Amino acid sequence: MLKKIRKWSRILHRDFGFFFIGTTLTYAISGIALNHMSDWNPNYSIETHNFTSTISLKKTTFVKNNILQLLDEIDDRNNYKKHYYPKPDQLKIFLAGGSSIIINTTNGKGMAEYLKKRPLFYQSNYLHYNPTRAWTWFSDAFAIALIMFALSSLFMIKGKKGILGRGGIYALLGIIIPILFLII
Repeated sequence: MLKKIRKWSRILHRDFGFFFIGTTLTYAISGIALNHMSDWNPNYSIETHNFTSTISLKKTTFVKNNILQLLDEIDDRNNYKKHYYPKPDQLKIFLAGGSSIIINTTNGKGMAEYLKKRPLFYQSNYLHYNPTRAWTWFSDAFAIALIMFALSSLFMIKGKKGILGRGGIYALLGIIIPILFLII
């Protein structure tokens, strides 16, 4: 009986392992990126450009025309979304794609901040957030497969390298370490 369990553990471990290899890599890359969000933005790279303009951007009823004129000089007027004044002498312009411009309306000095999606990381992180119901079901199947990987590995190796030997010590450490992090 144990021999049959060991045989089927290997078969299932191998076949599900091959099937979920892409998902494993996707979640691993995304997980590493999301673990370090305090060090960098894993979804976007940010470029900034400083500029000075002589266009009047003081709060008036015609300011939008002047904003579009400014965008003709430093960006593209078609990227304009909206604007507001966070301070009396400061204008913030929102652009398509999450980019923005902040300009001092007194001296004309400004900074444009452009967001660009990081290839591979943006897409991996998007999937990590479970964007659709179908992906949620697929990722649930992946989570079940991970449980199956863990349980089937208990029966794959016998003897002193298996669960009753070195494998058991490693398994126990793998349980204790997360618990210690939760306690500490």
